Amino acid sequence: MRINRILLSAALVVVALVLQVSVLARLQLPGAVPDLTLLVVLALAFVYGHVSGALIGFGAGLLADLSPPADHAAGRYALVLCVIGYLAGLARPDKGQIRTALGPMAVVVGAAIGSTLLYAAVGALVGDTAARHVGLGGLLFTAALYDLLLAPFCVPLVMWLARRAENDPLSESQSSGVSGSDVASGWLATGTGLRIGGQRGGLRLKAARNRAARAGRIKGVKRL
Repeated sequence: MRINRILLSAALVVVALVLQVSVLARLQLPGAVPDLTLLVVLALAFVYGHVSGALIGFGAGLLADLSPPADHAAGRYALVLCVIGYLAGLARPDKGQIRTALGPMAVVVGAAIGSTLLYAAVGALVGDTAARHVGLGGLLFTAALYDLLLAPFCVPLVMWLARRAENDPLSESQSSGVSGSDVASGWLATGTGLRIGGQRGGLRLKAARNRAARAGRIKGVKRL
């Protein structure tokens, strides 16, 4: 991964995790807690692809496992977000740009449900039976609902920041200079109706024809 991807991803994941723990978790909403970290991982995977999505998901999940109040085994949520980030990267839109909201929203709902089920399955494998005492159906519904309501405010913004971080300022200045010259030449050629190059060529061609006609007339006089 590039250094700008690492820095931006780390900053976004930390901000999302802080907001999730300090704000969203304290709202005492019924059912699940809105998973802002999951949405950030999904948005970055949409732009960077499945490999970077898996790495970002693993790092974000491991940070969530180690952040208080952590009451489960470390690495559990890291595995979940690693798988989710990889799968979301496979559903990456063309050139990382969203053309319709239906696809990403479907991925958000699938990721919310899949992450909850996978988290409960991993917990069952390691002997954590807490999910059995909680209504799994209610958790699935509220997780999908909260993440779906939060996604329009988070996913497009994170994707825009990720695309901005991918752009090289030097290449941007060079490309803007080239496009500016092209626009200027096009403006001179067609925008004003004055064809500079064609006008010069026409003047040269007309002068050559005049000289040829003049020479022909002189030769004709000599023949006479």
